Amino acid sequence: MGKEAKTNAMRILEREKVPYTAHEYAHEEGVAVAGVDVAGSMGEDPACVYKTLVTQGNSKNYFVFVIPVAAELDLKAAARSVGEKSVAMIHVADINKVTGYVRGGCSPVGMKKQYKTVFDESVLTQEKVYVSGGRIGTQVCCAPADLIRAARAITAKIIF
Repeated sequence: MGKEAKTNAMRILEREKVPYTAHEYAHEEGVAVAGVDVAGSMGEDPACVYKTLVTQGNSKNYFVFVIPVAAELDLKAAARSVGEKSVAMIHVADINKVTGYVRGGCSPVGMKKQYKTVFDESVLTQEKVYVSGGRIGTQVCCAPADLIRAARAITAKIIF
C-alpha cells in the first residue's frame, strides 16, 4: 500500500514548522466516525482527542470551536468567547462549502478561509493533542501550543 497523500492541514503544519505525527484509523469510506470511537481505535484517552465544530453567529460570520471528543460545546460560552450574542452549529450539508472539509474530516488547520478559532482551555493541560488531519481516517498529533499557533487560535472555557 502506498503512502497516503498529504492533506492541506498537514501541508500547513509543515509550512508552519509544527512537528506532528499522522495516525490512521479504521473507517468505512466516506463515513464519519464518532470522536470517542476514533480515540478508542487509536488507543488514546478521549481527553487528548479533539473535534472541530463550525458555527455561525448572529453577525453571519463563521466560527470554529475545538473541544475534547467526549465534551459538549457550551454555545453561550462559545458565543461570548468570540464576541457574539449567540452562535449555532452550521448544517452538516454546509460543512464542505464553508470549510473545504467533509464531516468527520474537518481540521482546525487549513480551512478554505481563516475563521476565528477557539480551543477549549483544557487543551493547555494536555502534553499532546489529536485533531482531524483533514480527511476521515486520519488524525494528526502535535503539541497544543504548536497547534494553537498553526490554527491562529485562542483558548477559552467553551465546554460544560
